[in-house]
Amino acid sequence: MESLSKRRLIVASGRAHRELAQNIADQLGVNLAEPNLREFANGEIHCRYDESIRGADVFIVQTHCSPVNDTVMEQLIMIDAAKRASAKRITAVCPNFGYARQDRKSQGREPITAKLVADMLQVAGADRVLSVDFHSGQIQGFFDVPVDHLVAAPVLEDYLKANTDPHELVVVAPDAGRVKVAERYSQHLGSQLALVHKTRPRGTANVSEARHIVGDVDGRHCVLIDDMIDTAGTIVAACDLLKASGAADIWVMTTHAIFSDPAIERLTNAPVSRVVVTDTLPLPPERRFPKLEILSVAPIIATAISAIFEDSSVSEIFGGENLL
Repeated sequence: MESLSKRRLIVASGRAHRELAQNIADQLGVNLAEPNLREFANGEIHCRYDESIRGADVFIVQTHCSPVNDTVMEQLIMIDAAKRASAKRITAVCPNFGYARQDRKSQGREPITAKLVADMLQVAGADRVLSVDFHSGQIQGFFDVPVDHLVAAPVLEDYLKANTDPHELVVVAPDAGRVKVAERYSQHLGSQLALVHKTRPRGTANVSEARHIVGDVDGRHCVLIDDMIDTAGTIVAACDLLKASGAADIWVMTTHAIFSDPAIERLTNAPVSRVVVTDTLPLPPERRFPKLEILSVAPIIATAISAIFEDSSVSEIFGGENLL
């Protein structure tokens, strides 16, 4: 008896950001699999796939947005259901990787939650993980399975090239930790580079103080680029300092628009003319404001999924520059 197996690519989505998952599926030319997610009376999540996924290459898309605990748990349950349904390979697609900011112990008696989430994904049954713009490069080392780290830089850079004269820009790193990324942007665009020196009071969260600017921003068009904006305290403090230092125009760009309160109020009142984000996180109409522009990372994620399915290189999509 001769058996000819046919490889199947299946994309399934949690409920966190179905619009992004649908866009990814459209790019790949496949239909989203239906996981039939629902809750029991006490809030426990149930999942059962409509179709057989035995022997399939399954990509489970779930961005870790608010409520983060629920969206992470929902993805774990979907992974476990796929594993028990005999999927050949399961890839956890996490456009925004939750709990990433706690990636080390800065004080005693603290958790390392990024490692905890990595462990849970693997124990649930993920054979591979795909994410966009980790908060820090070391998170890749928390996994014992292959990790495909994507970057939103091509999307943001194309936007800047289409809407500005890159040679007139100053790319500004909001803190020392983002200098390497900002330098990469400035090299690709042929722009100047500057840095905001900030401090964070010991023992605080979501609190930082912008001290001074390293670099020439007087009379220049400045673009602040960060991986995420949560309450916007850090980025708005940097904007105020840039304005005080003579910046002519200020844009803010970020991959993950978390926008916890009071971020929208702060950004609306900040001395910025444009806030450009990607759609790794859902932004309902009531969370949008006139300065906001949203770019899609669906084409990048779909291209990476296609490369994984075909066992070809993901890093080649970014010219080998998808590492932090």
